[in-house]
Amino acid sequence: QVQLEVSGGGSVQAGGSLTLSCEASISIADIYCMAWFRQAPGKEREGVAGVNQWATESYLESVKGRFKIYRDHAKNTLYLQIRYLKPEDTAMYYCAAESSIDGPTCRESEYKYWGQGTQVTVSS
Repeated sequence: QVQLEVSGGGSVQAGGSLTLSCEASISIADIYCMAWFRQAPGKEREGVAGVNQWATESYLESVKGRFKIYRDHAKNTLYLQIRYLKPEDTAMYYCAAESSIDGPTCRESEYKYWGQGTQVTVSS
């Protein structure tokens, strides 16, 4: 069982930045895929970024160039750096670890373990 503790959300103005953190209860060095998802009110959950244990990244097209996913194996933490925030980025953000069904990329996989979510609200 893996516990994922998410932090770092908040309310920001458009154009601002945030960094989300997801600390795991175990070593993440041997976890192949980890990812960040988001779900806006009335919309389906979508994968925004994924990264494997060798730091291969994958991104939703609409966030490329603005979002950066990375892992710190020494801290057992997954991060999502978000820049140039837009109102359409407003959503609950979740981290996920250890794919149950592998997709073409870590972003598109299905996951066993989920963090509790952190709200990101962007005002125009």
